[in-house]
Amino acid sequence: MNDQRQLSAAILAGGRSRRMGQDKALLEVEGRALIEYVIDVASSIADETLIVASERPEYEKFGHRVVSNKFPQSGSLGGIYTAVSESACDYCLVLACDMPFINKDLVKFMAERPRDYDVLVPSLAPERSDQGGNETLETLHAIYSKSCMSAIERQLNAGVFKVIGFFSEVNVQKLSEEVVMQYDPKLLSFFNANTPEEFAWAREQLEERAS
Repeated sequence: MNDQRQLSAAILAGGRSRRMGQDKALLEVEGRALIEYVIDVASSIADETLIVASERPEYEKFGHRVVSNKFPQSGSLGGIYTAVSESACDYCLVLACDMPFINKDLVKFMAERPRDYDVLVPSLAPERSDQGGNETLETLHAIYSKSCMSAIERQLNAGVFKVIGFFSEVNVQKLSEEVVMQYDPKLLSFFNANTPEEFAWAREQLEERAS
């Protein structure tokens, strides 16, 4: 499965969820875990779906391969490295486990773009995060090539865990907010249920959709 037309998908889960106070990926809405909403979209467009979750056998019930983080205590960057290195395909879509409104049309658009990049990442308004600079790069809703692995590994070994830290070493292609909004006008794809309040809001929205 090394044909670059193919695509793996990996969902980063099993973190400490400090602000939630419990494993947010396993919180349920309408009888389904939050992570399942992400799995559904990922699996619909990818040739394989992985879950990155160190020593968490409870994730095996979702029916996809669970892999342990190769760089524990390194935040999302270690998860991205693990996802890309463990993927069967040359390109891997990496998603967070707490984004229940991921838009299938947007993900499909990203998956079908020419693979002339090392990283394909949405670029949104700067005020959407504390990244600094003039944009917010949605690094946990992005596609990474195996060609990124050496740059990521060097950064991890140096103890630098900021995801965008290696971007200057690779070919990064950005999707503008205007392009993203053609598929997801409200930008709900990037909503994270990190806190009890955010989860309550997400649950309300999902319940309304279900009814």
